Amino acid sequence: MLPFTHGHGAYAQYAVGPARAFVPKPEGLDHVQAAALPMAGLTAWQALVDTAGIGEGSRVLINGAAGGVGHLAVQIAKAHGAYVIALASAQNADFVRSLGADEVLDCTTTDIATAVKDLDAVLESVGGYYPAKEVKLLKPGGALIATLPPMLASIAEEAAQRGVRLAAIFVEADRLGMTALADLAASGRLTPAISATHPLEQAGAAQSTKTRSGKTVLTLI
Repeated sequence: MLPFTHGHGAYAQYAVGPARAFVPKPEGLDHVQAAALPMAGLTAWQALVDTAGIGEGSRVLINGAAGGVGHLAVQIAKAHGAYVIALASAQNADFVRSLGADEVLDCTTTDIATAVKDLDAVLESVGGYYPAKEVKLLKPGGALIATLPPMLASIAEEAAQRGVRLAAIFVEADRLGMTALADLAASGRLTPAISATHPLEQAGAAQSTKTRSGKTVLTLI
């Protein structure tokens, strides 16, 4: 992931970047898997590790656990010794369990307000009514990290009263984080799931295609 200063670039066959932005591809990943890792992986890493500071025994809820960021977040949290509660659709339950989630809750039938408690961290990527419920489930000192800042405005006052930290993640290039992700991948503890691949000339169609789980990758072959 390059350190863009004006937006996030474009789809292209080649890109120029500073050497300090690059990390060698782990041998255990093919090029398609490696391409799926940087942006989504760094989002999850910066949310859970850098911001929430999860560790051994942390209770973590990941909403959207089958998605591009979520499925990597589950694996990252497990690699750090966390107890992971994953919120996903029933059709993705087996997939999320295969990633190491300790509990999988059906997002279409479960009221998390009664099913979950004593959380240390929440990674929220869905929005809607979830943040208002999740802030009540966190311990004092816990962190609710959202991938979209507008999710947090309506719960700021209650979070302050409960001693809960709120943070919005704007993913950024991070060689240390990428090195850590590469190390996890090399050890077999982090594997990007690929839902589909599309040739570069079909980038527009790929962008508008919804997937059930994992990441979509553009290829040059």
